Amino acid sequence: METLCTEKTPEPGAFLDILEERRRTSDLSHALRTFSPQPYKGHPPITASALNQAVLDSQHLHYIVEEIATESGEPVEVIREKASGILNEMSHNLQLSSIRLLGYTLSKVFKRAFHTVLVNEDGLNQLRQAIQEHPVILLPNHRSYLDFLVLSYIMFTYDLSMPVIAAGIALMDMMFFAPLLRRSGAFFIRRAIRADKLYWAVLSEYVRTIVRTGYAPVEFYIEGYRSRTLKSLNPKLGMIHMVLEPFFNGEVDDISLVPISISYDRVIEESLLAHELLGFPKPKESTMGLLKAWNVLANDNGSMHVCFGQPISVRALAKGRINFSQHNQVPREMPQNPSEETQEFVSVMGHGVVRLQERGMVISPWSLMATILLQSPEGLGLDTLTQRTTWLRDIVLKFGTHLDWPAQVSDEEVISSNISRHRSMVCCEGGRVLLIEEQGPDGEESISPETAVFRRASIMLMCVSYRNQALHIFVRPALVALAMATTSSTKKEDVFTHFKFLQELFSNEFVFVPGMATEDFKEGCSLLVKCGVLQTSDQELVVIEHGTDTASFLRAILQPFLETYQVVFRHMTEDGVVVFAEKQYIPAVRSYCLKLILAGELQTYEALSSDMQKNVLYTLVRMTAVTKTKVGDQNEFRVDKAAIQRIADILGSIGSHVV
Repeated sequence: METLCTEKTPEPGAFLDILEERRRTSDLSHALRTFSPQPYKGHPPITASALNQAVLDSQHLHYIVEEIATESGEPVEVIREKASGILNEMSHNLQLSSIRLLGYTLSKVFKRAFHTVLVNEDGLNQLRQAIQEHPVILLPNHRSYLDFLVLSYIMFTYDLSMPVIAAGIALMDMMFFAPLLRRSGAFFIRRAIRADKLYWAVLSEYVRTIVRTGYAPVEFYIEGYRSRTLKSLNPKLGMIHMVLEPFFNGEVDDISLVPISISYDRVIEESLLAHELLGFPKPKESTMGLLKAWNVLANDNGSMHVCFGQPISVRALAKGRINFSQHNQVPREMPQNPSEETQEFVSVMGHGVVRLQERGMVISPWSLMATILLQSPEGLGLDTLTQRTTWLRDIVLKFGTHLDWPAQVSDEEVISSNISRHRSMVCCEGGRVLLIEEQGPDGEESISPETAVFRRASIMLMCVSYRNQALHIFVRPALVALAMATTSSTKKEDVFTHFKFLQELFSNEFVFVPGMATEDFKEGCSLLVKCGVLQTSDQELVVIEHGTDTASFLRAILQPFLETYQVVFRHMTEDGVVVFAEKQYIPAVRSYCLKLILAGELQTYEALSSDMQKNVLYTLVRMTAVTKTKVGDQNEFRVDKAAIQRIADILGSIGSHVV
């Protein structure tokens, strides 16, 4: 399993712009051309209605229906009718005519929104072969609403079998658009379904049947939902368990997992995401909102990169790690909980897929610029920003990062064009580059200090989101650099002890594959050597004198996380409340952080981010300093103030070594 995460990731190959031909030829002729994908060879093709009937006729679903009928006292026919209703609400109705309409529409959308949509053809060729040989699971990251159909558009363009796509139930509320999505391969899933035994049984059997028959590639977001911070998220494992079950049960010989990395120069929802993190309500998905977004698409959004990773054989990964006899001891129609061995395998695989997504990301110059500007909130001279950005560019290239730095263009032009593209958050005045202030409505005379803080925070969090796209590049060497600064010893084992504490503390913030702390530490050390920060021997780590500035820069990347965690720990130890509901937590912490910012005691606006505040809470739950219990339909938390203080004391000693 280690090879999934530690082997050198294959180069993605050349990226080609799929919009180039669309700008030269007719979108209508493209949509109406002959579409002839090569299907999966392992099972005869079936229709969508036959697929649904196979689900309703399955022994597994019959078993669950009868079990629920016995438990509830309702007639079996009533439960079967409920199951049929769930399936009708959920299931896709993939039709080529709708795919053609979608292909025509998305050609218009993508040409309006982006200069280029760049795809690695080597990855597509590998995917074409995989689709014919085994059931395929497409696993893209999720940063924008535009992610949802871009893979379908690419696969239609390249004559690949159209995927069926797991979609949130909220999209069903979009008049006219929801039926098109269903006919384009979307199947709709409710939220919080674990407690609904019948719904879970219908969904799991539906997904398993798609995989077992090779009906179509299955596409879903392994992170579970769109990342509002643009960071990678730890995987949600429910769907991955479902798609792998036909393999564990011996119903298919192998399954191919395809990690896919979608990268944006500019995310069209950048302002919306920042405001959501500050507690502003998320707008409801609607057709009217979709139509209003047409004007937003006309902004300078730069390019989109879609990198299809090398298909991963589940069979090869599972060899010697899964005992398949346990799956053969129980009749297939009977539900069984995954063994501890299977859960560990799926968890490591899921985390490994997210790491592969990170390695396939194409980083824009603006992500590097944002990382630098956030360490100088008072602004930087344009020449200084250019020099610092090219310095950081050289470092990330040594790290093996895929960087979209234009060739045949001067560094000054690259910096200036990115400032122009991101003028919603940055400006250049008198040769100095500054983060701007969010503007209020016309005619506004004065604002409260609290409003001023939130307006500043919205711009800061927009900038933070682009730094976050590059965080995975820096986090391991930054953690090693911080661990070295917090111990007086140069021995590897002592530095590693501090590294492991930091990794455990921040494992809700960054993606770490379980059980691979040693490999992460080695990777961090290796990257520090590559960028001239570190010399290593078998037993010791020594910072090179001319590498101290780089080490300080890397440590400073972690400063907002350290400061936010310290502040939330302080709030929870000082506050008189010992037991609280989850819905009370975010407003209380946000109010506390706001007061500290207004008093000048807190510098980082990231402390106002609801995502980071939740991560702190669930870190404390994982570290057993807070206990979570279910009370009715709400989560309730009980605080162990002494345990939190112990963690805070360790973190406090580390925080003093950030810069």
